[in-house]
Amino acid sequence: MPAIVLVGAQWGDEGKGKATDLLGDRVDYVVKFNGGNNAGHTVVIGDEKYALHLLPSGILTPGVIPVIGNGVVIDLEVLFQELDALGARGMDVSHLVVSANAHIITTFHRTIDRVTERFLGKRRIGTTGRGIGPAYADKINRVGIRVQDLFDENILRQKVEASLAQKNPLLVKVYNRRSVDADQVADDLLGYAERLRPMVADTSLMLSRALDEGKVVLFEGGQATMLDIDHGTYPYVTSSNATSGGAATGSGVAPNRIDRVIAVVKAYTTRVGEGPFPTELFDEWGKWLRDRGFEYGVTTGRPRRCGWFDAPVARYAQRINGVTDFVLTKLDVLTGLEKIPVCVAYDVDGVRVDEVPVSQSDFHHAQPIYEYFPGWTEDISGARSVEDLPAQAQAYVRALEGLIGARISVIGTGASRDSIIVQHDLLGGD
Repeated sequence: MPAIVLVGAQWGDEGKGKATDLLGDRVDYVVKFNGGNNAGHTVVIGDEKYALHLLPSGILTPGVIPVIGNGVVIDLEVLFQELDALGARGMDVSHLVVSANAHIITTFHRTIDRVTERFLGKRRIGTTGRGIGPAYADKINRVGIRVQDLFDENILRQKVEASLAQKNPLLVKVYNRRSVDADQVADDLLGYAERLRPMVADTSLMLSRALDEGKVVLFEGGQATMLDIDHGTYPYVTSSNATSGGAATGSGVAPNRIDRVIAVVKAYTTRVGEGPFPTELFDEWGKWLRDRGFEYGVTTGRPRRCGWFDAPVARYAQRINGVTDFVLTKLDVLTGLEKIPVCVAYDVDGVRVDEVPVSQSDFHHAQPIYEYFPGWTEDISGARSVEDLPAQAQAYVRALEGLIGARISVIGTGASRDSIIVQHDLLGGD
C-alpha cells in the first residue's frame, strides 16, 4: 500500500485540506512533516467549517491516526488550544501522536520573530510573527528544545538557559527589549509535560512499521513549493522544506517508501507576505479574485495577493516535487469571465523565459506573457464529472494540464466537501 506526499504547488493556500479530506477514509495515517502554526487548512464537513493551523487535517477523520512529525516546530499553547476547540465541538482528538524529536516554539521565539520583523522595516520578510523562523534557527544552531526535553527537567532548564544566554544580549542591546527569564520559560513548558506525555512516540519507527503492514500513510506538507527554504522565492520563504523531499526528512521515513506525490494548485494564483509574484493583479481583477475566492489567510486573516494562473510556477513544482497527480482547486471562482488569462512564460528585460528563472533578481523583474482562453458563465458547483463542465471549462483544464506537464486527477468546483470531480484515483488504482 502507498505512502503519499501531498504538497502545495504555488505559494500556499491552494486547498490542501480538501485534498486530504478527499482521501480521508482510505488513509490510515496523516503526517504533518514541516512548518508550525504559521499556515492553515480549512476543511468543510457538511455545514461545519474547521480551520486547522498546527494539527494535521486527518484529525477530523474517524479511524485516521494524525501524526506531528519531527520536522514540525510546535507551539504547545496553540496545540492544546486547537485540541480543546475540536474537543468542544465533539471531535475525538485522543489519537494524536507527536514525535519526540519535534522542536518546541517558546515565548522568546515569538518575541524575537516580531521584533526582528519590525527592525527590518522595508526589508521585512512578512512572517506571521509566530516564532517559526527563530525556532528553526535554534534547531540548526543546535540550541533547540525538543519535545523529549520536557520529560527531563534538568536537561530542559539547561537548554533554556543556554539558548537565552545567546538571545538576551540581543534582545536588550540591539532591540531594546527586556531580557527573558529562563526559569519562567522552563516552568511554562513543564506545565504542558504531563498532558503531552501520552501523545509522544518514536513516530519514525511507528510509520515505518505501518508501511510494512500495508497501511496507507499520507504526508501532508505545510505552506507550499514556492515557500520552500531551498527551492522557493528566497528569502521570502518559510523556514522548512515544504516540498516532497521534506516528507522523508521531516518524518524519518525513507524516500524510497514514497509511491505518489500529489500537488494542489489553484485555478489562479495567490500568495501572502512579501516577495516576487509575476502575475499579481493590482487592479479591479485582483479584488474580483480576492472577493470571489474569499482569499484571506486562515491563520492571519490577511488579504491574499491575487493573480492569474502561472504555468511556469506549476511546471516548476511538478519538477521539484516529482508530481504524479495534480489537484486543481477553485475552478468555480473563474465562472463569469469572458476570457481567462494564463501566464505561459515571462519577459525578463526583453527576453522570453519559459521557466522560473534561477536568478531571484530576474524573477523580481519577470513580466507575465499571457495566453487567453474562453471563459464560461454556467454554475459548475454541481458538476461531478468532466462532461458536466461547460466546454470552455473543459478546455481550460486540458490547457493547464498540457502546460504543467502532469495529469490533473481531481478538480474542485466549489467550497463544499462534495463539490469535486475525480478523474483519476489519487491512490493510483486506475
